[in-house]
Amino acid sequence: MPDRYERCSHVQLDRPHTRRRIKMNRHDRFNAIDQPTHAELAKIWRDIDAGPYTSVIIVTGAGRAFSAGGDLDMASDLACDSTERYQGWKEACDFVYNMINCSKPIVSAIRGPAVGAGLAVGLLPDISIAAKGGRLIDGHIKLGVATGDHACIIWPLLSGMAKAKYYLLLCETLTGEEAERIGLVSIAVQDAKLDATALKVATRLAEDTPTAVRWTKYALNNWLRAAEPTFDTSLALEFLAFTGPEVREGISANREKRPPSFNPASPV
Repeated sequence: MPDRYERCSHVQLDRPHTRRRIKMNRHDRFNAIDQPTHAELAKIWRDIDAGPYTSVIIVTGAGRAFSAGGDLDMASDLACDSTERYQGWKEACDFVYNMINCSKPIVSAIRGPAVGAGLAVGLLPDISIAAKGGRLIDGHIKLGVATGDHACIIWPLLSGMAKAKYYLLLCETLTGEEAERIGLVSIAVQDAKLDATALKVATRLAEDTPTAVRWTKYALNNWLRAAEPTFDTSLALEFLAFTGPEVREGISANREKRPPSFNPASPV
């Protein structure tokens, strides 16, 4: 494997033909994204984009889950340490922008839970394929922070503003089948067919004219680039919320598996 991939120890990479497959690999924690994994996911897209031997990228999770979202230890570090917060903000910017600006098409295969930061890895790709029984949720508000990561930049484009507000403000869970119905994912398939379908789609993309595919992706992603101020605002407000008291209650409630008890008053 080329030297540029040697730093990747928290995501697993393999190569089915000319496709590069990225697998989040903390299956004992449902592929929750800790800080080292977050850092690697911020950088890996540029590394693969620069490589000459990959035409299509597949991203998935190890085991029965796509990703349970941001690790609570990482969330606690963001709430307690300004240096971790600044670094986390920069990584989150790179995470989203590097996926958008990667010239090579990306296909996601979403199985089981896909939450928060993990869901960003599932929905930002060019073609998203979900298992019908998958469970998609953006739980930022339940954690006590503004919805950042990817959601404000892409959910309104995919599903419309009314559905985006409903699911993001209420932190409602969607099945893969429902996500397909409202346009949040490209297609939903039976769980047993997920990996084969993702590979089939990636193979079709790899067999098309690479320049035409990449230029079409670039043009379409101008819709996302036009929404960059929305993303920047949402991410800044998410990380501002990590300095306040609500996120500490959200983390505690999550650890204790109970509903959070937030102060109903707000200065904003």
